[in-house]
Amino acid sequence: MCGVAGWVSFDRDLTVERQAIEAMTHSMRQRGPDEWGIWTGRHAAFGHRRLSIIDLPGGTQPMSVDTPDGEVVLTYSGETYNFVALRDELRRRGHQFRTASDTEVVLRGYLEWGEAVAERMVGMCAIGLWDGRTGRLVLIRDRLGTKPLHYLPTPDGVLFGSEPKAILAHPLAAPAVDTDGIRRLLLGFPTTDEGVWSGVKIARPGTVITVDRSGLREHTYWRLTAEPHTEDRESTIRTVRAMIEDNVAHELVADVPRGVLLSGGLDSSVLTGLADRSLRPRGEAVRTFSVDFPDQTENFKPDTIRGSADGPYIADVVEHVGTDHHQLILDHRALSDPAVRREVVAAWDAPYGMGDMNSSIFLLFKALKEHVTVALSGEAGDEIFMGHLWHHAESVYSGGNFPWFVAWPQLDTSSYMTQEFIELVDLPGFTRDSYHDALAEVPHLDGEDTRRRKQREIAYLGLTRFMRTLEDRLDRMAMRAGVETRVPFCDHRLVQYLYNVPWAMHTFDGHEKSLLRAAARDVLPDSVAGRRKSGYPSTQDLRYVAALQQQVRDVLAEANTDALFMCDPAKVAEAAARNPAEVDPAARFTFERILDVAVWLDVAKPSLKLS
Repeated sequence: MCGVAGWVSFDRDLTVERQAIEAMTHSMRQRGPDEWGIWTGRHAAFGHRRLSIIDLPGGTQPMSVDTPDGEVVLTYSGETYNFVALRDELRRRGHQFRTASDTEVVLRGYLEWGEAVAERMVGMCAIGLWDGRTGRLVLIRDRLGTKPLHYLPTPDGVLFGSEPKAILAHPLAAPAVDTDGIRRLLLGFPTTDEGVWSGVKIARPGTVITVDRSGLREHTYWRLTAEPHTEDRESTIRTVRAMIEDNVAHELVADVPRGVLLSGGLDSSVLTGLADRSLRPRGEAVRTFSVDFPDQTENFKPDTIRGSADGPYIADVVEHVGTDHHQLILDHRALSDPAVRREVVAAWDAPYGMGDMNSSIFLLFKALKEHVTVALSGEAGDEIFMGHLWHHAESVYSGGNFPWFVAWPQLDTSSYMTQEFIELVDLPGFTRDSYHDALAEVPHLDGEDTRRRKQREIAYLGLTRFMRTLEDRLDRMAMRAGVETRVPFCDHRLVQYLYNVPWAMHTFDGHEKSLLRAAARDVLPDSVAGRRKSGYPSTQDLRYVAALQQQVRDVLAEANTDALFMCDPAKVAEAAARNPAEVDPAARFTFERILDVAVWLDVAKPSLKLS
């Protein structure tokens, strides 16, 4: 797991441009604290920051191979879980290997199959390849977009990097954000290949991008398809179990210590139980890590997103499985620490305003880094197994909007915006257009009735929109702390299979995620097997809300209040003066966004071009 960066220019000699590629590379030093490397050629320059996971001495990058027709160079972030099988096949085809790394397998796979190597890889990746034989750059992103990859076309080539900050570190890139960028920021996820920063594109999941003197081209090598599901329920359960078990076994492979993030929910508990089945025969106990807040269990109050406190369920899993458990308790001071907020915003390159849900996971990864370098996460389980409340809310079937917006209207912060800003961004119109564009992509089977078509739409939107932000968040927060996360549920074969399972199978036991529960019931304590979905934990400590209010009042008191460009200062001031117990979710979210924006303006120094 690493950070990649690159610059291709067909009108310059990049062998004398080392300073620029070094700046791009070192902007992501947290992604790769163990090693770094630079390669420069006449028209291409690559950088790499390495977090060493497999073949610690042999996986140094950028990695290159000299061929009779020119040099082929690779900068690669990710893990190829089937690299052993690919290496065996490449050896049979005559390739010789000098390292034990998956990096060299990807490089030699490209020599053998060209850009079609992407179709043979199972795992997560963001790849840059310079093919000196043809004078061509090849960029590859994994099928589900688990690893981030951004690029910026230039007049004579392209800049690319794992994160926007790598591109923005180059003199050719202007750190500008226009109105559409703000709209996407408020929407909470990218639209197709567009993000927050003007001109900086996001490589779409499952795509190969090629750049040569004739221009830039994009090719989709994988997308979800609609197919008949022919297995009965019991066969489906067995297939799901086999696929997840295989994913966990492959994703535990590492030359560094590894653990599992445990929330006490179904997804993470299943991974914990299956990891134990894989590791215990080797004499190794699973290391688990969780986050909680002081007195959260005793004082917990259910809401529309979180139905129960995590603590008791975490304890049950730890006892049931027998894990080596580490728990991080975060109080209101740690969660509201401005230094932590600065790390989070810098990691994400944008002020998404998710507050303690960001700071808590970042701090968990920092604590986890003292024990392990690789962590398995249950992220994406809800999107893949149709586990969110909005997957099953009747209001979503007639809502005419992204399902989560219909199911969670309390997250609408427009009541704290100025009328001028509301009219400028026209977020309802932008959201509506984005929604209909997304619906146009949804694959269906001929003859499906209206309800089944709607179910496919709900599933597809979660997998291609909602999940992208969660994957990005997990990657950014973990990598900022120097930790690699692996996501066994983010396997394209599993996603494709479950997308076509009839909806009734997803809820056959009267709960959400019936298939996952049935497939792994034998590794779960009874309490977790019967637990309803509860969202990622967020502190209910009113002292945290009070800390936000004070920090927002400090922003309001500043002479230059650019951080309030989205907000109505009078409405924000009124909310900041309330009793913390009377602060509604929209006000709290607004506080978080204002504070994130204040940090973003200071750290990233964006030029806002709103019109």
